[in-house]
This record gives sequence, C-alpha cells and structure tokens, in this order.
Amino acid sequence: MKEINFIDIEGIKVGHAQSIEDGTGCSVVICEGGASAGVDVRGGAPGTRETDLLNPVNLIEKIHAVVLAGGSAFGLDAASGVMQYLEERNVGFDVGVTKVPIVSSAVLFDLTVGNSKIRPDKDMGYKACIHSENNIKDLQGNVGAGTGATVGKFLGPEYSMKGGLGSYCVQVGDLQVGALIAVNCLGDVIEPENGRILAGALKKDGTFLNTEEIMIKNYNEKKNLFAGNTTIGIVATNAILTKSQANKVASMAHNGYGRTMRPAHSMFDGDTLFTMATGKVESDINVIGLLAARVVERAVVNAILNASTMYGHVAYKDLL
Repeated sequence: MKEINFIDIEGIKVGHAQSIEDGTGCSVVICEGGASAGVDVRGGAPGTRETDLLNPVNLIEKIHAVVLAGGSAFGLDAASGVMQYLEERNVGFDVGVTKVPIVSSAVLFDLTVGNSKIRPDKDMGYKACIHSENNIKDLQGNVGAGTGATVGKFLGPEYSMKGGLGSYCVQVGDLQVGALIAVNCLGDVIEPENGRILAGALKKDGTFLNTEEIMIKNYNEKKNLFAGNTTIGIVATNAILTKSQANKVASMAHNGYGRTMRPAHSMFDGDTLFTMATGKVESDINVIGLLAARVVERAVVNAILNASTMYGHVAYKDLL
C-alpha cells in the first residue's frame, strides 16, 4: 500500500473556490463519466442536496459531482454553478431535450466566521469547477469548504480553534481509495494513534479543555448551539461498486469520524459522507470499506495539521 494524491484517483477532477476575506468557500469532486454513489448522514443537523436519489431503490444510477460548501443551507446554491458547468459540457442524465447533471451536496456552518452575508453561491461553484481543470496538487487547510471551518465549539467560538479541509489517499495494487473532508466539528479532533487532542476547545493558557469531559460534567444543561458545526466529506475510489455497495462504504467510512472526533455525530453536527466510485477496478467491498475508514481518519487529521490561524481562531501549527 502506498500513499498517492487524492486528485490522482482515476476518473475524477477536484476544484476549490473561496473568499479568504469573507471566510467561506466550496470544493467539488467531478466525475464527468458518472460515478456510482452513496451517502450516509449521521449527524442530527444536516444540510444536504440530492441525497434521496442515492437510495438504491431510486432511478438514478450515477452522479456527476459532489459539492462540499460552507454557508450553512445558503451554501447549497453552489451546486447550481456546478450544474451549469457540467451542462455546458454536455454532461448529465439524458432526458431527451437536454442532459441533467446529477450533483449532490452537503454544507457546513461557518456563518459566524468572516462575513455572514457572503456565502458560496452559483458563481463560486462554477469557479471551483473551472479551477478543477488545472488543479495539479492536493490543496489542504484554509481552502475550499474548509476556509471558514472551526472545531471545539461546545463552549462557544471564543474557545474554538481553526479547522480546515484535508485529504488522504492510498493505492493497493490498482485499487485507489481516498477521502476529502471539511472538518468543522463541535468536539475535539484526536490523533487516533495515541489519543492526543490535536485541536478543540482551548483554554487561554493554550491547553485543552476536553469537550467530552465538559459535556459529561454538564449533562443536565441543554445548550442551543445553532447547529453551528458539521464535518462533511467524500470518499472516492476507482472501484466498481453498485449503489447499495457505495452506501455501505459511506457507512463504514464513518468509522474514521468516530476515531478522530470526540464526540462525533452529535445532534449539533450534520456529519455526512458521500461515496463516489468511478468503476474501473474489481475489489472486495470489505477492503474498500476498511480503507475508506482509514483514509477518512487521516484526512481529518490532515485538515487540522494544514490549517492556518485566521479569523481569530488559532491553528494547530501555532500551538507548537
């Protein structure tokens, strides 16, 4: 097994667009040839688009892009720009009079960072697609959907740290499995190899508060956190998968969230994972699923390691 770039997965393109000044952005993974896809929504406060059609009982067999965006529900508009880009290139589900691009999306809450009136829109989604045409490396940290991401928010934004966008990908023989994750969780992000907190609720002296312990001690207090969190991501592979199998892989991939975020899947998170399979290589779904969990795990960690201090939120690299 070797590490490769996420953008090198056979059959996909990856693009990002963001407004650093306003603290938001979006990321897109495009498969113009169509990808078998699945989704698993675990958090209690999701913001999603075109997820019902990924149910195996429904008609559509392949999708053409997945968009990850900031801006809360407003950010779902970015998918319209991706649809425009694909329609211009005659990519989509053929309905006779035209081809309808099938674009799924999930959003995270970053409205308290930067300018709450500026969100990913149709224009930003289109720009992300244009940027995918000449993207030659994996961009991580304060980029795309991770631009305004923060973590460790249970006690409020004054205690939180900078999150971001992370990716990780592996190749075993001719099988490729990778993850692209925008980390914006309520809780703390953990290094799974040793259990050490990398980012989360932070004391003024630079030490961690430990979100789970705080929540346990305050079990009888109910908080309204405005669903201001959510970690969203995509697992992409060149494997051949049915829709049912793609949904199972998305489910197994959530183990990577559980290993790296404490807590994960809370009622204040909209944690969502998509699977996109470009259909090139035969492989055991169990292997794909376990690799999916591993690459999600490392992508979450990479999002934290590559984030930069911004918008008043300190990043991991500046705690060293």
